[in-house]
Amino acid sequence: MAAKVISRVQFSSLPSSYIRPESERPKLSEVADCNNVPVVDLGCQDRSLLVKQIGDACQEYGFFQVINHGVSKEAVDKILEVAHEFFDLPVEEKMKLYSNDPSKTMRLLLELTTRSNEVQHKPSN
Repeated sequence: MAAKVISRVQFSSLPSSYIRPESERPKLSEVADCNNVPVVDLGCQDRSLLVKQIGDACQEYGFFQVINHGVSKEAVDKILEVAHEFFDLPVEEKMKLYSNDPSKTMRLLLELTTRSNEVQHKPSN
């Protein structure tokens, strides 16, 4: 199976492996605006409330925004810098990190698309 790694390469169009058939796409007329993304404040001292908020957000929205998480802007910037460095590597270098072994501290995971055996890659550590 041929491997394909998507990185920060600028495309003039979306790769076809990312385009769902029209029959599988959401109907925009049926999609409500999402102006109320749940916000979870990790600075809250009420642990049971936090657990409830996270659970509700996951069930109702599938995602949420976290505030007061304690991660400094410098750390976030460094994480993004390292991620960009990784995605700027040649495919051959990225593939050296490929593994299905969950015990490895850093590895490249493969995700099969639902429509075919095409492979998309994403980093994991």
